[in-house]
Order: sequence, then structure tokens, then C-alpha cells
Amino acid sequence: MNPERRLYSTVLACEAIVIGLAIPVAISVQKVDASVAGWVGGTLAVLCLLACGVMGRPWGFAVGTVLQVLVLLTGFMVPMMFILGVLFGALWGTAFWLGRQAEKARAR
Repeated sequence: MNPERRLYSTVLACEAIVIGLAIPVAISVQKVDASVAGWVGGTLAVLCLLACGVMGRPWGFAVGTVLQVLVLLTGFMVPMMFILGVLFGALWGTAFWLGRQAEKARAR
């Protein structure tokens, strides 16, 4: 797996941890129904982990990008997730930019 794909996987794995930690916050602080928070958060965390495994595929980046949008949308349940979604989106974009820079350097 090339370095930028490894970086994408790292961002997704960290996101899965943050999403898992946001589930109890959604339930206890934001008073989101436990089944909704568990289902949405749990599913999204598992999808992030599964996406780590497909980063080597040509369509893996698209899957990860869709997950970035979904993480941002969890801000409607836990408003702090808007901020974390933007931060992870910035990390995702940085990984993309660094990958392009590495490709240019390899081409030289």
C-alpha cells in the first residue's frame, strides 16, 4: 500500500475511535435516543474501519470521502462533531495533497 493510502487508513481509524467515543456523549449529554446513537455511531465507526481495508482499491478514496461527509453530518446529533468532522476533513484533504506531492516527487 502506498504511503498516502496508509495515511487515509490512519485518518479513518482515528475517526472510528472518535465516533465510538461520541456515542455516550450523544446519549448522556445530548439526550439522543440510545438505540439511534448506537446504531448510527456504531455503523459509522464500523464502516470507517472497513474502509481502512479497501484503501488500496481504486474506489477506496471515494468511499473514504463519503464517510467524511457522513461524519460531518453526525454534528446534527452531537454539535461538537461538526468541529471534529471539519478537522478530520482537513486531515483527509491534507493526506490527499501530500499524496499528490509525493507522486510528483516520485515522477522526477
